[in-house]
Amino acid sequence: MINSNNKRILVADDEPDITLMLKRVLEENGFRVDSFNEPSAVLQSFKPGIYDLLILDIKMPSINGFELYLKLREIDPNVKVCFLTALSELRDYEDYRKEVFPKWGERYFVSKPIENEELIRRVNAMIWSY
Repeated sequence: MINSNNKRILVADDEPDITLMLKRVLEENGFRVDSFNEPSAVLQSFKPGIYDLLILDIKMPSINGFELYLKLREIDPNVKVCFLTALSELRDYEDYRKEVFPKWGERYFVSKPIENEELIRRVNAMIWSY
């Protein structure tokens, strides 16, 4: 396994059980995790250069994950992102997807539900590859 020590991840999902599960699994694998259930709390707390990866749910009530990412990217243009979604949700947000990732090769999505081992494999790949 790749050394995940000192790698910091921000998780945002409006479902507390999902953020709790993601936080637990990621911390058990050596990551430092800050989790949020409200996009507004993310925007208030976010500082540039702190996170190695953002894991954002696409479907949230006040602001969707793509909109949140665009706002966070204004604060830190180098931040890496992974979106959590059901494939049907991704189709619903196709216009946002095109704005955030104009080329299909430039995106990272994880489908819900995801197995713990697959989550860690994908997170490591995203942190270390782009």
